[in-house]
Amino acid sequence: MEDLILLVKEIESKRQEMTNFVLRNGLHCSTTVKCSQELDVLLNQYEQLQQGKSR
Repeated sequence: MEDLILLVKEIESKRQEMTNFVLRNGLHCSTTVKCSQELDVLLNQYEQLQQGKSR
């Protein structure tokens, strides 16, 4: 359960970071794209944890 809580906090932080990159640099900037990919990884981890919980 603690893993899930920590992961949710990481996701929220990464979303905020990405929003800041978009506002400063735009959607197509390499730092924005990299941050988006990192967020994708976190969201995939979250999904895997959720699927494991429901089994």
